[in-house]
Amino acid sequence: MPSSSDVAVRGGLRIANVAHRYGDVTALGPVDLDVEPGAFLVLVGASGCGKSTLLRLIAGFEEPTAGEVRVSGASPTPGVTSGVVFQQPRLFPWRTVAGNVDLALKYARVPRDRRDERREELLQRVGLDGVGQRKIWEISGGQQQRVAIARALAAETPLFLLDEPFAALDALTRERLQEDVRQVSAETGRTTVFVTHSADEAAFLGSRIVVLTRRPGQVALDLPVDLPRTGVDPDELRRSPEYTRLRAEVGRAVKAAAA
Repeated sequence: MPSSSDVAVRGGLRIANVAHRYGDVTALGPVDLDVEPGAFLVLVGASGCGKSTLLRLIAGFEEPTAGEVRVSGASPTPGVTSGVVFQQPRLFPWRTVAGNVDLALKYARVPRDRRDERREELLQRVGLDGVGQRKIWEISGGQQQRVAIARALAAETPLFLLDEPFAALDALTRERLQEDVRQVSAETGRTTVFVTHSADEAAFLGSRIVVLTRRPGQVALDLPVDLPRTGVDPDELRRSPEYTRLRAEVGRAVKAAAA
């Protein structure tokens, strides 16, 4: 496990005895996790277990009822400590693909003379080079989610947070975007937290998998993953015995935690 000094550096994440309530309902906690910089943490569990609540606390959209969240040793600040991708792309349909990324770059305070270069770099990174001038309604759902990923990466934040971003997509598009996010995370070195209810998605993406119990969500399984992160064909990885065993282990843990 990472030490307290590890999580105080840029990208380190500390979730210290965190609990959260909505009125009289305790949705989460207590949860206690230290996440080292550069990790790809997957939060997995059944619907309603509090995993999206925990992601919002990490993003700084809400404050925990008890305990504390620290990013690089400080309280999280929306838009400053993390870029966030939601289940729906939440793009501006009246803007072009490039226009949506440009707006994110503006809010990230990227100097005007660097925005064109930075935008093209981001679009190329998510596989959208050459489509910058297309309207949002002219591109597919998978491409729209790629725009959302590029937008979340516009500010060079220490955290990259994704809340079930591929749940509404078809299986093939979902797999391709999983591969893209896995690669982007490795290339940027950002600490990534990904929420899903899928054991398959968790096994493919995570360098560490945390399974949450049913409400109030608590840690049922905290599992480091030793599958290769780079230099392996995604299809070969999915066919490997190690991946199959990991997926089965996570699946059993999710079912047991939801019981």
